[in-house]
Amino acid sequence: MRQAVILAGGQATRLRPYTEDRPKAMVEVRGVPVCERQLVWLARAGVEHAVMSVGYRADVIQERIGDGSRLGISVTYAVETEPLGRGGGMKLAAKTLPFPDEGWFAMNGDVLSRFELKDLLAHHRRTSALATIALAPYKSTWGLATLEGDFILGFVQSPHLPYWINGGIYAMEPEVVDMLPDKGDHEDSTFPELALSGRLGGYKIEGYWRGIDTVKDLKEANAEFPED
Repeated sequence: MRQAVILAGGQATRLRPYTEDRPKAMVEVRGVPVCERQLVWLARAGVEHAVMSVGYRADVIQERIGDGSRLGISVTYAVETEPLGRGGGMKLAAKTLPFPDEGWFAMNGDVLSRFELKDLLAHHRRTSALATIALAPYKSTWGLATLEGDFILGFVQSPHLPYWINGGIYAMEPEVVDMLPDKGDHEDSTFPELALSGRLGGYKIEGYWRGIDTVKDLKEANAEFPED
């Protein structure tokens, strides 16, 4: 796939004070904004063009990213004049993709990951899904006690549990664009519709993944993010 959409319009009140003067996608991990790291990752995977769906403090993103040439990728912007929700923002941006008859990657502007996008794409094409979600392992935020009878043998801190969560990274076919809501969240409408028709795929990420929703997430990402 040679095109992608990044949802970068989030205000992220849970990340304040870091987002008081910038959108969520512009918070920095090891000195580089999250969305900039995403664009570099996409470019290295062969993506030629990205449309960034922007709203809150769009000017901050546009000033930093520009046309993307510095990062090795062409970047344009779909600017919301009113809040459209994640699905609406994705649709607005996808409608401006340069290759409308081709598939596209999409990602939330608050996730950092390092795995081979070509593997996600190969899985997506092998299953003939209309959309494939990259799934991240669910990590407990709590320490879990290990028991033998009525006695505690020890504790496991923040283990991975046998469940998979939406990693906010997708491979999409062109038909999905018209299935997205004009307003609202694609996870409440488009994805359930695709799942019911057996056209929603899942790909388990093997590699680093971190969603940045809170100040704690941001601090942990700065401590653990693997340098290229």
